[in-house]
Amino acid sequence: MSLSADFSVIPESQRAPEVELLCDAMEAAGQDGRYPQLTVERPWSVHNPVLEGEFAAPGAIRWYLERELAKLAAAGARISVSPGRKALDLRDPALGPAIDETRWDLRRKKLFLFTPERMALSIDRLQHYTGTAAELFQRYVLLTNYDWHVAEFRAALPGCVGPGSEGCQMPAWHHVLPGRAGLTMVNIGVGTSNAKTITDHLAVLRPDLVMMIGHCAGLRNHQEIGDLVLATSFVRDDRVLDEMLPLSVPVVSNHTLNTLLLAELTARGLRSRMGIVFTTANRNWELHLAMMEERLRVSRALAVDMESATVAANGFRYRIPTATLLAVSDKPLHARPKLSADAQSFYTASRRQHVEIAISVAGKVRQLYPGGLPTTDLRSPDEPLLGTGDPAPAEAGVGMERT
Repeated sequence: MSLSADFSVIPESQRAPEVELLCDAMEAAGQDGRYPQLTVERPWSVHNPVLEGEFAAPGAIRWYLERELAKLAAAGARISVSPGRKALDLRDPALGPAIDETRWDLRRKKLFLFTPERMALSIDRLQHYTGTAAELFQRYVLLTNYDWHVAEFRAALPGCVGPGSEGCQMPAWHHVLPGRAGLTMVNIGVGTSNAKTITDHLAVLRPDLVMMIGHCAGLRNHQEIGDLVLATSFVRDDRVLDEMLPLSVPVVSNHTLNTLLLAELTARGLRSRMGIVFTTANRNWELHLAMMEERLRVSRALAVDMESATVAANGFRYRIPTATLLAVSDKPLHARPKLSADAQSFYTASRRQHVEIAISVAGKVRQLYPGGLPTTDLRSPDEPLLGTGDPAPAEAGVGMERT
């Protein structure tokens, strides 16, 4: 079914129902085995008046499509939906070229960051890794590598929906709210490879934020076990994204998220420091201390962990706001290595507070930035029209790259 709506002549009171119908048409095309094609005509744009693209499983990101199309509708765009190509079987040999991100044309503005084939593959892999359907993922996502954090998350938010069976590599739990305004927590396990894997696939769902909550080794004399660390930027010693994102590219945490996190910690009277986090792929880095000491010193890092820079770097690549909230669990440079008995005591004392802080800040983002966090720093010359959130609807509808 094809459907068009010229929002330059549609009264404001009718915009939302028309956007709903357009999204219904996209879902209908998907159910018929086609990639729904979305065409956006923007009379205000000089260089890119018409943009179009195809989607897979539009129901998985319906909340996002509704929000972004509403912004365009408010600006007076003409939006059309039609059945596109027949959906590709994920076993088809043509899948490889279709999902190859190195083929992106940086000179051509896109409607959406991902091809429909890439969307379909990531949605399938999310279900495989997390044990839950993509349609359950909420707009605000917390990543952890501890079952304890998941237990506290479920206790704080009763009624969460999780995997239907045990044995998932990265089990996810979802506190579901209308409009996907709830909260998702994924236990990604330990390490940089897992952090890249989950964020590669989460990116197609366009979450409003991804926050890593975990533990770290403190590097400063005045840090104590249990102190919190807010990452402002990262030393990327993880190695998994070096070819996709050169080390010369600076990666920082989202400023607004960090501001909200710091305000939450201050209100609770908690000890914390903001600064550089050194992310390594080597869990036993202290066994090679002579090789690491100078790098740690010149980096001015506050802490060492194994996932934060990877999450932030992939967030940067895919235009997703990220932040990191770590708790100091050991101090290898100060004769305080992570020992089993000490670790268990620390985890018991800190885990509830850690999760409560993340839930509280996500709630504040939901309240203050329903249109998405400010992300101007994540935009690029090839920024897709349906790209990043913007808290100013009038600006976002027309100003999401006026080109």
